[in-house]
Amino acid sequence: MKKNFNIIVLILCIIPYLTYSQKPYVLLISFDGFRWDYLNRGITPNLNKICEEGVHALSLKPTFPSRTFPNHISLITGLYTENHGIIGNHFADPYHSLIYKLSDTISVRDGRWYLGEAFWETAERNGIKTASYFWPGSEIKIPYRRPSYFKYYNHNTSYKEKVETIISWLKLPPYNRPHFITLYFHEVDTYGHDFGPNSPEVNKAIQYLDSITGNIFNELAKINMKDSVNVIIVSDHGMTTTSNEKAIDIENFIKNYNCRIVYDGPIAQIEPAPQNRKEVFDILKKNENHFKVYLKEEIPDYYHFKAHPFISSIIAIADLGWSFVTGSKKNFTAKGDHGYDNNQLDMHGIFIAKGPLFKKNYKTGTLWNIDLYPLLCKIFNISPRSNIDGKLERIEFILNEK
Repeated sequence: MKKNFNIIVLILCIIPYLTYSQKPYVLLISFDGFRWDYLNRGITPNLNKICEEGVHALSLKPTFPSRTFPNHISLITGLYTENHGIIGNHFADPYHSLIYKLSDTISVRDGRWYLGEAFWETAERNGIKTASYFWPGSEIKIPYRRPSYFKYYNHNTSYKEKVETIISWLKLPPYNRPHFITLYFHEVDTYGHDFGPNSPEVNKAIQYLDSITGNIFNELAKINMKDSVNVIIVSDHGMTTTSNEKAIDIENFIKNYNCRIVYDGPIAQIEPAPQNRKEVFDILKKNENHFKVYLKEEIPDYYHFKAHPFISSIIAIADLGWSFVTGSKKNFTAKGDHGYDNNQLDMHGIFIAKGPLFKKNYKTGTLWNIDLYPLLCKIFNISPRSNIDGKLERIEFILNEK
């Protein structure tokens, strides 16, 4: 009897261990600012091999505005910008006189800004350990909203340290091992801003990330996980060429009015005094040249950029390649930028994936980044949040049929 009891206890202890070890592994990698057509330059043998052997989408459509933080949050929550709350890299909370900007450690770690549930939150609630080596929102101060393992953002962290760390996470004992990991690289975006998307410097950054991709797969092979980890590589947005000759001093049109203006690349959010709203809008409308101006309630629905209370009452959107400048930025120096209309192909990113759960040698058209969250829920067989904007039916066909 005692022997049977011991066997039963042993089985009960082993079952959770076996169940946990059978869950899939997903490594989600973001190449910031990696435009959809960078893969066509003949300098990415490792990435092109993944395209040939796995799934390759023509492009990945970002949400509007096509900025870094809004789109990383859309990718991980399945929500449009107006619904997850991170409406730009830089924006204001007019009700509490607070500013959110990606360079401010305090604001990016403040959970009040993040309205959506990140996939790592959904996974952790379902007993799946997760990890993040950089991703916007992963380091907020609320412990239960973070991955089990995460790193505070450091722009100067070497790729070697990042790769070594994710491999060390995958070498943990099965019960402690994360099954969902995010990894982020900024290089292509940085050089795209500084030198432009068609520069030799950007090509070198592309080649650098391609070599890192090869290294990641080599390291996965060393720990015998190359064939068990599903690797998804995405980018948050693309990049287009800008120049000082395409600068718009929007403040010059409304200098006689006391307006709060928050600039975020080619987006300007303008808040005049309520009694001046119509007059300011009419002036901007009359001077509309290389930009479009909208009242908040009249911005086209396809932008999904009107529902959030922090969006200003007037929004100006520059034409592709044009930039709003003001004050100290009148001598505009950026050679590349993003944030424009997300329907512009220059703003589209990449989506490629390889692993046991994905189809082989499969090419598809443009995917939407908000559909990644429901796809991840499908992969891990967990229920998504009910309020997401992403749709599984637009993307689940890239998975192997069971």
